[in-house]
Amino acid sequence: MHCPFCRAEDTKVIDSRLVAEGEQVRRRRECVTCGERYTTFETAELWLPRLVKRDGSRVPFDEEKMRNGMLRALEKRPVSIEQIETAVSQIKHALRSLGEREIKSLLVGEMVMEALKELDEVAYIRYASVYRHFQDIDQFREEIDRLSGKSK
Repeated sequence: MHCPFCRAEDTKVIDSRLVAEGEQVRRRRECVTCGERYTTFETAELWLPRLVKRDGSRVPFDEEKMRNGMLRALEKRPVSIEQIETAVSQIKHALRSLGEREIKSLLVGEMVMEALKELDEVAYIRYASVYRHFQDIDQFREEIDRLSGKSK
């Protein structure tokens, strides 16, 4: 790795630690030439499956789109960013574990709903109402009744 300060090629690793639940390695480095220190992060380059949408089109998995949907559903709810990031990591891990090159986008939506159900039931209902295209109050009531029946 080149030093970002003097562009020298000779640097040494001073310290390495696992971060992001073991998903990344944080390395503290020092340039042998100029003595400056800096931090690098190393992650495994793992492929997530492509998504097959309802209309049959294929798109790359978009982690930010998934995260933003979850954040919208969780807006003003008592759920920490750490809990959200953990849920995002778990969904990505589950998708990689499938070992498929392509999956239906519906599967990702269902995984997000399951994660939201565990995090916050109100956020789950918000997300489900948009994802499942609720048309009237009866569909809300049916989903709430289904949710209430499982928690008793």
